Amino acid sequence: MRVSSVTVRKRLLFVLLFGVIIFFIIDTRLGYVQFIMGEKLTSLAKDSWSRNLPFEPERGDILDRNGVELATNKSAPSILVVPRQIKDPAETSKKLAAVLNMSEEKAYKHVTKKTSIERISPEGRKVSHEKAKEVRELDLEGVYVAEDSIRHYPFGSFLSHVLGFAGIDNQGLLGLEAYYDDDLKGEKGSVKFYSDAKGQKMPDEADDYTPPKDGLDMKLTVDAKVQTIIERELDNAQAKYNPDGMIAIAMNPKNGEVLGMSSRPDFDPADYQSVDSKVFNRNLPVWSTYEPGSTFKIITLAAALEEKKVNLKRDSFFDSGSVTVDGARLRCWKKGGHGSQSFLEVVQNSCNPGFVELGDRLGKEKLFSYIKNFGFGQKTGIDLQGEGRGILFPLDRVGPVEQATTAFGQGVSVTPIQQVAAVAAAVNGGTLYTPYIAKEWIDPITKEVVKKQSPIAKKKVISAETSKEIRYALESVVAQGTGRNAFVEGYRVGGKTGTAQKVKDGKYMENNHIVSFIGFAPADDPSIVVYVAVDNPKGTIQFGGTVAAPIVGHIMRDSLPEMGVKKRKGQIEKKYQWLDTKTIEVPNLVGGSVSDLESLLINLKIDASGTGSKVVKQSPAAGTKVKEGSTIRLYLNDE
Repeated sequence: MRVSSVTVRKRLLFVLLFGVIIFFIIDTRLGYVQFIMGEKLTSLAKDSWSRNLPFEPERGDILDRNGVELATNKSAPSILVVPRQIKDPAETSKKLAAVLNMSEEKAYKHVTKKTSIERISPEGRKVSHEKAKEVRELDLEGVYVAEDSIRHYPFGSFLSHVLGFAGIDNQGLLGLEAYYDDDLKGEKGSVKFYSDAKGQKMPDEADDYTPPKDGLDMKLTVDAKVQTIIERELDNAQAKYNPDGMIAIAMNPKNGEVLGMSSRPDFDPADYQSVDSKVFNRNLPVWSTYEPGSTFKIITLAAALEEKKVNLKRDSFFDSGSVTVDGARLRCWKKGGHGSQSFLEVVQNSCNPGFVELGDRLGKEKLFSYIKNFGFGQKTGIDLQGEGRGILFPLDRVGPVEQATTAFGQGVSVTPIQQVAAVAAAVNGGTLYTPYIAKEWIDPITKEVVKKQSPIAKKKVISAETSKEIRYALESVVAQGTGRNAFVEGYRVGGKTGTAQKVKDGKYMENNHIVSFIGFAPADDPSIVVYVAVDNPKGTIQFGGTVAAPIVGHIMRDSLPEMGVKKRKGQIEKKYQWLDTKTIEVPNLVGGSVSDLESLLINLKIDASGTGSKVVKQSPAAGTKVKEGSTIRLYLNDE
């Protein structure tokens, strides 16, 4: 059958049109792929060719409140290999093994491993710059030196339990390093290079660099000057008493800022692997719980004053040496008792029967209500790991004996940080604050504050009037009572001693006590609260007033001037005992003659320098109080 020419032309036109449409579709698709999806497809292709060499970010520095560096970073390069780029694995492994002090067999396993990038670990992790230079000079194909860092603690064991430490991968493992790891760690960067299917580097493709984002710097509430003084005093006490352990906390009672914290035994965070985990896992100031002893009497005193159950000066109490409660005989620490005394003297003498009386006046419901309001039996919320809660008697199990022993600090279990926070509330006007250590987070590039922690006032536990009475009573404890060894001339120190028997297997241990002292200053406007506890001091009478009070006194004496706190007037005069060394006010010697000195300095020594017969300069200055027998330095001249 013959097809007409018209039909043929129609068919040819249809085929031509169909071809044009197909060509247009293909051309459009190619254009879309080329111009619209080109960058994306190229990027996907590059990703399939790419290999990443990781660049670790700088972990944020940890600084004290004045900017002193407490934890920083040191550069420590790491060695990486790309196995597919290594042409002679045997020779490469031999050279690497010699430089990195590892076996050739182990090095060979690394360089032949079927992976895109292989770390030489541990021999090639965080190596010295000298070692990294040796590796570079080998000029081995497929072997790379990547920038890395290691955590550095410039002061060794200084603040060790608080700072904690970071691991080999710069991840926080303990202390503030772990608690604030997300803020400190930063974000990783990398150098991306391109390789073909055989793993060989593609010469025409430039490397891509994504910089790491460094972690935030963290500024603490801790004052390095105060911390240094605390560390010194604990070191001295360690040498003198060889105790089983020690604890020290310093805090600003006005806002809950921790100014210093330390314990013994301690450790070097840079060498934590060589230390028993029990040492670094137990931050004693927040973890340990024990009977507080007489430092707890401050809470009973606060409750009794707030409830107007006692007038310290007008009310009296007779202490025979013991008191019988529900058939149990509870003794005072002083054999034979203190006799007739005012309740102010009950506080000064730390008289157990007197505080049993205060507990009885309050009743168990009121007493335990105040104890809980002051934060005992619950965590303070401090920003450190492993905080303990302590142990209180359930109210339905509190009988007359439990009420009595709790009133003077026995039978309950508390943490040191709970005691510091509670006493801070008792002396700061009555506000309980959450203790905290991290103060500000700072951008490492701009140095601007990104965020900050503000004080958290939990509740008002007593009135300002009651707090003022407590400060006066506790200042008298230091000037005239059991806390005399914490007295600091001119700084109006208040405080309370504590001596608590340790419990083992449900029984009190013999001649094994935790002795403590908690103090604050100045008594008219407290700027610091310091708590020190010494576990089983050797070669001494185990009393808080004998062992712990002098340590707190020394910390106060040296810390307050560093904090810019000036001396006060109106200090309660110290009551001296026959073993105490009295203080003398230094007279004004400037302008006087040498012949007059003998009559003026009967109980003081002289260290004179210069030539002449007149005093032109003296140290200490006139009016300063010093101990009898102290040396006065004079400069002589005739002009």
